[in-house]
Amino acid sequence: MSETIKIFHGPQHPGVTGNMSLELDLDGETIVKAVTHVGYLHRGFEKMIERRTVIQAFTIVCRICVPEPDPNEENFARGVEELYGLEVSERAQYIRVMILELARLQAHLLWLAGQGGSIGHEIVPQWAIGERDYILDLFEAITGGRVYHMYIYPGGVKRDLPEDLPERLLALLDTLASRLPEYDRIFFDNAAVKKRLQGVGVVDAAECVRNSYSGPVIRGCGIPRDVRKDAPYLVYDRLEFDIPTQSAGDAYARALVRRAEMHQSIRILRQVVEQLPDGPIQCKLPRHRQFKIPRGETYVQSESARGAFGYFMAGDGTPFLRRLQVRGPSIVHAFTLLERLLVGAQLSDVALIMNSLGICPPEIER
Repeated sequence: MSETIKIFHGPQHPGVTGNMSLELDLDGETIVKAVTHVGYLHRGFEKMIERRTVIQAFTIVCRICVPEPDPNEENFARGVEELYGLEVSERAQYIRVMILELARLQAHLLWLAGQGGSIGHEIVPQWAIGERDYILDLFEAITGGRVYHMYIYPGGVKRDLPEDLPERLLALLDTLASRLPEYDRIFFDNAAVKKRLQGVGVVDAAECVRNSYSGPVIRGCGIPRDVRKDAPYLVYDRLEFDIPTQSAGDAYARALVRRAEMHQSIRILRQVVEQLPDGPIQCKLPRHRQFKIPRGETYVQSESARGAFGYFMAGDGTPFLRRLQVRGPSIVHAFTLLERLLVGAQLSDVALIMNSLGICPPEIER
């Protein structure tokens, strides 16, 4: 007769899976039950935002997903613009795409560092975090901040690009493009990595559709869903890029999807630099206390590195939002999916499965 034991996997800091706890029942090294516990990091964003004016709330939304804050800024700004009837200039829209795709690149590099560390492949985190820092240098030059940017602002962006930014960006893209084959050699084509990731955390396409999974999870099952193509926003409909997919549905397939998306982001950013128009970066806004949101409601969504990110927003004619509700991909990936995938998995695979789903705990306990 076997006897199960209960352990708590986390929370520990820093980052991603470290900010949540898994209550695991083990039979030896095999997991027989898993329960997700969140709330160990930032929480309660929706109600905090509803109790602040739009301009005050603008500084909060980036905390909803620390490793990739910019889709939150863009969703919030676009929702306010749709409710208020603000028109964003072409230049500001292109700059927003630049910020979002740089955010996607650094998020995938951060994921790569985490997954490499979870396997014990320590050279990968050293390389990936170093590469990511070059992207954060550009964020600092553009926005003044490295992680939290508070840059995509209702009506446009906070300030224009530095004069030398396009040249610096193209040079960085050349460097990253030349480095990706090295990551193939040491990580994606590595026999030990394949052995650890292939056949682990398998998801089927029907389950993805039934439970509204998104991002690398659904694309790793062969379904090319991506908000940038399915419901284009900003100027994504003017840019050429592909939606990478894999068919195996396991942790390795999701890794390959992210690897291919890095190439597509580089491709998009080159087009942004080439097509970037002149013009204003911000439309005229009301004064802070006169910025009253008209009655009405809207739902906006964007494609983050983790999947579809949506904001429901409703105004009632006051400077405060009557209702804000955030729907990030982690709410289904961390509960519906993760708890199922862990049953029958080995304890040593917990971190690999969690990382492969791209979970960001603050967007769950929001």
